[in-house]
Amino acid sequence: MSEFVQLHKISDVFKLFRLDNSTQHPLVATVDFTKVKEHVSNDTKISTDFYSVIFKNYSKNNVKYGRKNIDFQDGSLICMGPNQVIVMDNDDDIEISGNMMGWGLFFHPDLIRDTSLNQQMKSYNFFSYEVTEALHLSEKEKQVLYDCVSKIEAELKENIDDHSQAIIVSTIELLLNYCTRFYGRQFITRKSSNHMVVVQVEKILKEHFTNNIINERSLPTVKYLAEQVHLSPSYLSDLLKKETGKNTQDHIHYYLIEEAKNSLLSTNKSVGEIAYSLGFEYPQYFNKLFKQKTGKTPIEFRSLN
Repeated sequence: MSEFVQLHKISDVFKLFRLDNSTQHPLVATVDFTKVKEHVSNDTKISTDFYSVIFKNYSKNNVKYGRKNIDFQDGSLICMGPNQVIVMDNDDDIEISGNMMGWGLFFHPDLIRDTSLNQQMKSYNFFSYEVTEALHLSEKEKQVLYDCVSKIEAELKENIDDHSQAIIVSTIELLLNYCTRFYGRQFITRKSSNHMVVVQVEKILKEHFTNNIINERSLPTVKYLAEQVHLSPSYLSDLLKKETGKNTQDHIHYYLIEEAKNSLLSTNKSVGEIAYSLGFEYPQYFNKLFKQKTGKTPIEFRSLN
């Protein structure tokens, strides 16, 4: 049976790897993984009550997240929000030692609770990406992020004063903004494979609405589409937004409204019947969405065409 480890406090990170944390802040910490020598058992599941930003180089594939393995051999960055689960996975026990080069930044929500970064966190969708959607960094990008972590580490070694939190939080925000930039670059460099995902999504939606199977499955959801193309919902939405200007929900609505227009103009069904046939439980929700997307109610659209 696999072991489950819940890390509630930042200090729990140091306990897990048996590191000295005498000089660390209770709400934020950096870890140099080259100094970690503790064994983590195979299939150990780890979840935290705080945010984790981890850059690692592994000698083997030994991390699994969302039931998928990720190869860290070349070095990748993963970002985890509170209560997400990462699984240490390998044929043998994993020795986290000199074979794993990298760093970790861990910060509790309480650190940023009364700061502007707290609201900004909602825009960092990569905290809900899967590890298989990790950020692969160039040497220059690695250095940029490492410099941010080094500044935080240096600040943590100073005596805490009235400016400490502001400096640490602003540096964390700078690091996360760089992550946003670098993910944007990754979306561009993977344009060919991303285009295939767009084609897949459009094919799934087209078939869903043209094969009269809507009532069987109800309305397609963002989660359903993400599962079909083997991506996390957040990553899929960001990918589609980058490629087409529309997120996943926008794509669903587009095909839904197009099918609704076809039904309004080619059948004598009532608006309520069309709404039910499209998977809406309540016709008023359909009316509201249709007007929001077209500027007209379904009845107005039918009468004008």
